[in-house]
Amino acid sequence: MSSLNKVMLIGHLGKDPEVRHLENGASVANFTIATTETYTDKEGKRTDKTEWHNVVVWRKLAEIAEKYLTKGKLVYIEGKLRTRSWDDKEGNKRYTTEIFADTFTMLGKRDDNQGGGSQSQPAQGGSQQAGPESAPATAATSKATSSSSEGDDDLPF
Repeated sequence: MSSLNKVMLIGHLGKDPEVRHLENGASVANFTIATTETYTDKEGKRTDKTEWHNVVVWRKLAEIAEKYLTKGKLVYIEGKLRTRSWDDKEGNKRYTTEIFADTFTMLGKRDDNQGGGSQSQPAQGGSQQAGPESAPATAATSKATSSSSEGDDDLPF
């Protein structure tokens, strides 16, 4: 049996993406998103628990994140977990777990994402670019490959 490393999150950005442009021309963006779970405790009191996630996006997706993502925006992230380690100044082994995003979709109202309307915007590092100039789509259609003819009703699966 094979294995699966898949993460799907919907949360709000905790800060604007920090983008670095590497010598080889590749771009990498780092940002955090917060997911909040609401539950009722034993005393009947409503409680929120917020979890923070470190997200990494590369190349074209990093450029899209730099252009369109800002602190507070609601975003859907799909990717995989990666844990890396390093030695700190005192020589202690440190670890961090990050989500290496394969795709993300900006959610919420379009005017929240520099436009108008209420549908989400696809953002994928190759075939589609997010932004006000791209056609609205849902998370399910953000993975579809673009067809050469308009109005093509073929499903991507």
